[in-house]
Amino acid sequence: MKLPKWTMAIPMAAVVSVASLAIAPASSQAAGAVGDTQVQSAGLSDSDLAKLPLTKRDLTRQERINLATVLGAYHAAEGNVDDPAAFINSYTKDGIFNSILANQIYRGAALGDVVTRTAAMFPDVHRDLRSISVNGDTISIQLHIQGTFEGPLQTPAGVLKPTGAKVDYPTDDFFYLRNGKIQEFDCLIGFSAEMSQLGVDFDWASAVGKN
Repeated sequence: MKLPKWTMAIPMAAVVSVASLAIAPASSQAAGAVGDTQVQSAGLSDSDLAKLPLTKRDLTRQERINLATVLGAYHAAEGNVDDPAAFINSYTKDGIFNSILANQIYRGAALGDVVTRTAAMFPDVHRDLRSISVNGDTISIQLHIQGTFEGPLQTPAGVLKPTGAKVDYPTDDFFYLRNGKIQEFDCLIGFSAEMSQLGVDFDWASAVGKN
């Protein structure tokens, strides 16, 4: 069954300068601002890396810088930060954000819309990082997006009004960097899990009946 193309917020990450980064403690492995860690030109320190769910810890200088950029992205996209300008500035001039399930690509000034739309839907949005793999200029992250549904969602059938429902669904993010900035960010969210937690049930029986 082909899912409809919805005009909706796709939760994602935003990026801030590598010069300032907030890292959560190892207990939550989250991207929220718990304490400020100053990231110098060499990127993350060994103690910073120890707090993160990395698949490998012997990162090169450039890999540390790249990872700092991505972690700063998650920090800027937290509900209590919401910094679309920093998100835009974190990309290369030709950088793109690719919302895979929505089949939409954002670039230039439109990149900031992804941050603001997510914040409008989940004002307290939070990303719980579960696994981080760094390989040169490529970073892959498995995470859960958490938040409270307090903003409207436009659907093909009309507007879904906020219900205060709590969401906690899996997401896979893939970052491709160039010279410490994001050239491409591919975001693949757990769409079915998100919709189910919002109270949206797809009518599979009607779809089968049309065959």
